[in-house]
Amino acid sequence: MALVKYNNNSISAVTAAASIPSGSMVLLNTNTITSGVSSSSFTSNINSTYSTYVFKFTNIHPATNDIFFEFNGSDDTSSHAYNITKTTTLFAAEHNEANSVAQLAYSTGDDLAQSTSYQRLFNGIGNGNDESLSGELLLFNPSSTTFIKHFIARIAGYRHSDAAGDSYIAGYFNTTAAITALDFKMSSGNIDSGIIKMYGLQES
Repeated sequence: MALVKYNNNSISAVTAAASIPSGSMVLLNTNTITSGVSSSSFTSNINSTYSTYVFKFTNIHPATNDIFFEFNGSDDTSSHAYNITKTTTLFAAEHNEANSVAQLAYSTGDDLAQSTSYQRLFNGIGNGNDESLSGELLLFNPSSTTFIKHFIARIAGYRHSDAAGDSYIAGYFNTTAAITALDFKMSSGNIDSGIIKMYGLQES
């Protein structure tokens, strides 16, 4: 983003601000979940218009207790088969309400090595009335037909064991085909409620 500098001695003397950037994220799609769905997919607007796409998760609440929130991608524009080969890494922090567990560790069971499986984004989300997760995922240059497709994510959630969880995920879709769709779901049962928004990030 360009730095805007004014020569006025005080902000009260500024008479025009037309050159200030109006914001670099453009909202493209919103999936609002108010009753149980097996998954939440984004099958349009992922194209060469933007080099980076940002997905924001707000209060994603599962129907089933102690499960995983996860995602996958598709390079199929018709049937949207979510089965792209990927290699990933994940580490997480946890601290429970009883102050008896406080840890930061690499999660060997949550990473993938050349797998078409869904990638876990959060482990052990609870389904209590006040339990949910929020966070974001960034997908870089999904329309490239030269490079593999990187992604990173960070998720905060209320774990089933009455603990705060903080997950860090990174990896790549090991394909030079364009990624055209993403799908988010729970490892078991429905997504009961929540909001997922997709933004395009403008070049600075």
